[in-house]
Amino acid sequence: MTRRQVTIITILSIAAMILVVLISQRLWFRLDLTENKAYTISPVSRNLYTEIPDQVRITYYISEKLSAVHPVPGQLEDLLREFAAYSRGRIQLTVRDPLKAGLSREVESLGLIPQQIEIVEQDQANIAQVYSGIVIEYLDQIDVIPFAFVLSTLEYDVTSRIRTLVRGTQREAAFLVGDPGKDWSRDYAVLNQVFAQSGFRVRTINPGEEIPDSLPSLFVLGGVEGLDDWALYRIDRYIQGGGKVLFALEGVFIDESNALQGRLMVDQGLQSMVSFYGATVKPELAMDVTALGLSYQSVDPSGFRIYRTVRYPMWIGIQAQNRNPDHPLTAAFDGIDMFWASPLELNPPEGVTAIPLFYTTAEAWSMTKDFAANPEMSYQFQAEINETKGEKLLGAALYGKFPSWFAGMEKPAREGSEEDLPDMPAETKESRIIVIGDSDLVSTITQYTRSDRNFDFFLKAADWLGNDDDIIGIRSRQTQPGRLDKITDVEKRLKAMAFARYLNVIFIPLVVIALGILRSLQRRRSLQRQVKESSDGV
Repeated sequence: MTRRQVTIITILSIAAMILVVLISQRLWFRLDLTENKAYTISPVSRNLYTEIPDQVRITYYISEKLSAVHPVPGQLEDLLREFAAYSRGRIQLTVRDPLKAGLSREVESLGLIPQQIEIVEQDQANIAQVYSGIVIEYLDQIDVIPFAFVLSTLEYDVTSRIRTLVRGTQREAAFLVGDPGKDWSRDYAVLNQVFAQSGFRVRTINPGEEIPDSLPSLFVLGGVEGLDDWALYRIDRYIQGGGKVLFALEGVFIDESNALQGRLMVDQGLQSMVSFYGATVKPELAMDVTALGLSYQSVDPSGFRIYRTVRYPMWIGIQAQNRNPDHPLTAAFDGIDMFWASPLELNPPEGVTAIPLFYTTAEAWSMTKDFAANPEMSYQFQAEINETKGEKLLGAALYGKFPSWFAGMEKPAREGSEEDLPDMPAETKESRIIVIGDSDLVSTITQYTRSDRNFDFFLKAADWLGNDDDIIGIRSRQTQPGRLDKITDVEKRLKAMAFARYLNVIFIPLVVIALGILRSLQRRRSLQRQVKESSDGV
C-alpha cells in the first residue's frame, strides 16, 4: 500500500468518525432486554413532540455525591436524555449540581426537597445533603418533581407533567369520603400524598357539597350508610353532565373497634343508585385462597398476651392473572389487595357497557350470613364454601350514557336549609364509572400489608376516568419484586416446591459432581497421553 493510499484511508476514516458523531446527536438507539422495556420510553413519550408547539426545558438537579454512590441517578438521567433525543429539538435537557452551582436556595424555592444521606469518605462517615429533583418549564409555567429517585414511574411523571403544561390544564382529582366514621386527613393520608406527588391537585368534596361540572374525576369512598338523597343528587347530576366517578363501597360493615363484628350495610340509597347504573354490590363477604397475612394480639388461657400472624381469607390479594387483559386499566395489572370486599354483579341498562376488571380465583367463596370476621373464629369462615365456591367479580368499569337515578322524582330537600338544588342537565352526556366492592383498599389499613399497588391502581383509574387512556400503560413499567403467591392451587404448589427441592438439592449437585468426574477423567487421559508421547520420544 502506497503512502498516498494510506493518507486517503486515514482522511476518510476521520471523516467517517466525524459523520458518526454528528449523526449520533440526531439518532438514539438502546438495546433494552427487560420484559416490559423498563429502560426505554414508550411511543406515547416518543411522540410528545407532536403536542409541543414551543420548547420544553427539563433541568435535572442532581448532586454529584449522590450519583457517585448510587446507580439510580444515572438511570434517571439516561431516561431523561431519551426524552430529549426523541423530541426533535422540542425538549431541552440540562443536568446540574445545585451545590456546585451555588443554587441550593433557588432550587428549594422552586420546590425541590433535599435529602440527607450518609456518605463514607476516607474511612469517615459524614451526613451529606443531596438533591435529585426535576424542574420542567414551558413558556412561563413550571412544574416540579421535588425528589426523583424511582425509575419505574419517572416516564409517567415527566410525560403527564409535560402534557399538563402544554395543554394549560390542571391535573385534578376530587375525593368524597362518605362514611361518617372516616376522615380524609386521618384515614386517607397516604392516598392524598400519592396523588399530590404524582402532580395532581387534590380536592376534597364534603357530602352534599356542590360538585363542579369541570371536575375531571370524582372518587366516592364509602357512603352506603352516610350519603343521603341530597348528596346522591349532586353525584347523579355530575354524572349526567359527563362527570366520571369511581365508587368504592361494600355490602357488609366490619366494626374494627368491636372485635371485627360484621353486619349488613343499611343502604341509604348509594347501593341502589350504583346498581341502577349497572353494578350491584352483593350483600356478602368474599374470601379467597390468595389470603394476605394478618397480625393480631390475643390472650392465651393463662392470661398472657401473644401475637399471632395468620393467613386471613377476608383480606384478598388479587393476582395479575385474574384480570381483564383487554382493558387499559388492567392490561398491565400488577394486582390489588382488598379488605372485607363484596362481590359485584353486572346488570347494565340500555346504552351502558359494563366490563369486568378483576376477579378472585376460582377457589374463592363467600360468607352470606352470620358475618364473623374475627380471626379467632376462623372455624366459621368456610361454613358456606360448598354452596358459594367460585370466581367472584370485585371490580368493573362502565361507560355510556347513564340513566338518572332521580328521573321523574322531585328534587330532594334538606330540613332547615333554604338552598335549592340545581336542575339536571338538559342532555345526558357520555360518562365513565368504576365500581369496586371495597372502600378500605386505599385507607390506612394498607400500611399493615404494604399494599402500594392499590395506590398505583387509583392513579391509573384517575387517568382512565380523565380520558388519558394512552398514558396508563407507561406507569410502573419496570418489573417490581413480586409476591410468592402466584400458584394458588395447593397440589400445584406442592409439586412446584418438590420440583425446586429436587432440582436444587439433588439434580444440580449431581450435575456438578458429574462434570467434576468428567473433567478429572479428561485430565488423566491428557497426562497419560503426554507420558506415552514422552516415552516414545525417548
